[in-house]
Amino acid sequence: MKNVLEVFAKKYRSFPQQVQVLVLLFAVFLFIFLFVRQLFIPESFGKYGNYRAAAVDSIMANSLVYAGHQACAECHDDVAEEKSQYMHRHVACETCHGPGYAHTREPDEHSVSTPKGRKFCVLCHSYNPSRPTGFPRIDPLVHNPLKQCTTCHEPHTPEPPSTPKECGACHADIARTKAISPHRSLKCTTCHKTKEEHKTMPRSFLSTIPTTSEFCGTCHSEDAGSDEQIPRVDLAVHGEGYFCGQCHYPHFPEVY
Repeated sequence: MKNVLEVFAKKYRSFPQQVQVLVLLFAVFLFIFLFVRQLFIPESFGKYGNYRAAAVDSIMANSLVYAGHQACAECHDDVAEEKSQYMHRHVACETCHGPGYAHTREPDEHSVSTPKGRKFCVLCHSYNPSRPTGFPRIDPLVHNPLKQCTTCHEPHTPEPPSTPKECGACHADIARTKAISPHRSLKCTTCHKTKEEHKTMPRSFLSTIPTTSEFCGTCHSEDAGSDEQIPRVDLAVHGEGYFCGQCHYPHFPEVY
């Protein structure tokens, strides 16, 4: 070890002065980093993996708050069975009714909450671009604004009271955009082939989306018709092989 240090010291003195300063600064920062790391990393970190092992004991020391779906289903088996067949089957009971552990232990002394009003349901069902395709969404300002959601929808079996007749009932944001676009006179089903079941189970029966320029060409190719108001293109050269939707938003197809 002494020989190694002597060799390093000899090498260090042979470096230019500016390099010696940089090496010294690096060594100081490395020492500070290792010292601070030793102070802040808990002793149990890494014992069971890349986390603090003592956290398990801390969590176990907390009082139980949530009971879990199985505990709810033990007493409310009829509701659980009904709920398992509809759109809310993957939503945990306590998501809407709040923590229920105390209720499962002393049901007469502790009760769970029941959402009331309109503010709770719109946390999931108001319009939000991040929602997945087919997720039921509404505009709470115009969708039955004076009624509670449960007036028309049973939360455990949330089917619409009547089948929507227009696409805009669920896709209002797209409908409003399309209404002022050159495609406003086209029915949605002109481009989207949709099964009837899509209206009641939208995520199980998705509508089709055009994926080829030939589909758009049925209206917009040079030999598609004589209506001068419809823009025409030569599909053989226009777009250089790209799909039309990569440059033109179909619900508001501006020309670039």
